[in-house]
Amino acid sequence: MTSAGTRPSRRAYIDWLRGVAVVIMILAHTSDSWTATAYKATRAYEVVVKVSGMAAPLFLFLAGVAVALAAGGRVSKTGDVSGAAAAVRRRGWQIFGLALLFRLQAMVVSGGKLAGLLKVDILNIMGPAMVAAAAIWGLVRGTVTRVVVLSLVTAGVSLLTPYVRTADWMGVLPDPLEWYFRPPRGRSWFTLFPWAGLLFAGAAVGVVVDQVKSHEGERRLNAWFLWLGTAIMAASLGASFLPSPYSNTYFWTTSPSYFFFRIGLMMVMLGACYYLLERWPPPASSAMLEFGHSSLFVYWIHVEMAYGWLSYPLHKRLPLAWALVAYVLFTLLMLWLSRVKTRRVRTWKARRARVSAGTA
Repeated sequence: MTSAGTRPSRRAYIDWLRGVAVVIMILAHTSDSWTATAYKATRAYEVVVKVSGMAAPLFLFLAGVAVALAAGGRVSKTGDVSGAAAAVRRRGWQIFGLALLFRLQAMVVSGGKLAGLLKVDILNIMGPAMVAAAAIWGLVRGTVTRVVVLSLVTAGVSLLTPYVRTADWMGVLPDPLEWYFRPPRGRSWFTLFPWAGLLFAGAAVGVVVDQVKSHEGERRLNAWFLWLGTAIMAASLGASFLPSPYSNTYFWTTSPSYFFFRIGLMMVMLGACYYLLERWPPPASSAMLEFGHSSLFVYWIHVEMAYGWLSYPLHKRLPLAWALVAYVLFTLLMLWLSRVKTRRVRTWKARRARVSAGTA
């Protein structure tokens, strides 16, 4: 990892955990698309759904961590807080633009109605949430203050979710805008409430991680993540058994108890990854690191391959066991494509560097 007196330049355990999220994401989409309907009523498939449901929260949480680390890294080089926040905000808008481009690609490749362009997916939420988190980071100064404000925003998003989902005034909004706050009836689309809150929680964690100056400090910090995450999980689970102050909420979607339970779980996962990789450092060729570095690329290509015409013969036709076998093979294909992409990018950058050096 790093020596005791130096600050880690790139945290492999964060990339590794993002790689875990990629593997879970592929499981979510392939099992949903390829498992026969009869097998979706089984207990085994329910377990698969619960496990694969952690992919999106992990991506948003780690995107929040990346917001704070990217902004902090830029400040350490330039000393310009406003410029660092602006750079991360631009990246957030780029992600939002990619979300719209992704929907357009899906419509062109696999067909569909024009309304499909307006579907709210994870990138549609991630982009604006990154913009908001970066704005908060830039406006608020000081580590403690940033953590407190981001944590309060996180809690506010979660606590307001049941009200937003049932508010009558939301009905006056145009449907494409309303869908960013509550999904269409019968759909499980992403919405700003509560999903954006997971990114704000990650940003609060990232602010703390960014302040670590040594290997030993990061070791202690991740021990705190393990303990604090466990405490949050226990408190959230206990709160779920208490009478709810909301008249209409559902544990698996709008409940603050489940929201904070997942935050605690992700903090535990972050700390566990740190200690796992400290004990067994991964090689540079690690599959999880490759997936972690190429998460957007894998997301971009695999969704269409899992749901589109390329895999049409598999759609809702496989027993669960065979769907899982197909998932493993498909994941290996994604790993190979990711490594091909990485080699091509490195070659292109090396060629570009040689041309620049020759011109100079």
